[in-house]
This record gives sequence, structure tokens and C-alpha cells, in this order.
Amino acid sequence: MDSQIISFNCILKNTAGHLISSTYNRDVLTAIDNDQAMLLGLSRGLLNLKKGEKRKISLSAAEAYGFYDLKKIILYPTKKLPKDLRVGQSISIVGKSGSLRTYKIVQFHSDMVSLDGNHPLAGQDLIFEIEALDVRDATAEEVVASQNTVGLQLLH
Repeated sequence: MDSQIISFNCILKNTAGHLISSTYNRDVLTAIDNDQAMLLGLSRGLLNLKKGEKRKISLSAAEAYGFYDLKKIILYPTKKLPKDLRVGQSISIVGKSGSLRTYKIVQFHSDMVSLDGNHPLAGQDLIFEIEALDVRDATAEEVVASQNTVGLQLLH
């Protein structure tokens, strides 16, 4: 299947029907070549989408942002962080591997802080309600350029 460039409205809900977010996504490249890509199930659900088409794509937690992993909660020295932080705030830290990771502050201890590296939607089954506003085939150059990108385009 050839990759597409899609612009779409997206309403994201959990399986209880609670609204999580509503977004407009412009010029998103759909590709299912990378098994490591986040939201691979969503990319598969967008295959062969036509302009004006509406789809409801249901993803299990495993297909979406993964299961909640207690191993992604770490203790980090408070002295290595800015002073004005509070519980619930997000912070980015460069790890030992040199990659930038985002954590949510969970709890302060005497000289350490608990940080949660799970995606905020980890462990949730999700429903994406998609309305395609514009769809076209991706050019070979766009596909190659996306393969050279270090970061991932994330929805929500």
C-alpha cells in the first residue's frame, strides 16, 4: 500500500465514551512500514481513506500507547531539577542514552522526586473518530524524508 498524506479532524474518546481530545491534524503521513511506530494501529486504520470519509478506529491499549508500565516510574534527584516544579507538571530530561524523555512529576520526597515516563494515555483502549478533509498520495520524497526524521509525529 502506498503512503498517503491526510488532513483530518479527530475526536478521541475512551471506551466509556468520555472525550479525551478533539484535534485537527494537517498533512499527516500514513505509513505502516515501521513496526516500532507509535499508533501503528491508527496508521493501519487510515489505509485507503478517501476525502470526506468518516471512520471509527478502535485500538486496544497495546495498539495505542501501550500498557501502563511501573518500570517507567523512576526516582530522580531533586537537586538536578528546577526549583519551581509541582506535582502533575511535565518535565523533559536527557537520559543516560542521550535521548530526551518526558516525565510527569508524581511525588516529591526529601531529596528525590518520583517521575512517571508512561504516556498519559498508556493502559487505555481508545476510539478515534476520523473525518478525512483532504487525502492525496505521498510523494517518494516525502516518504524518504519521513524515514530520516529522528522524532515521531504524535497525535494527542
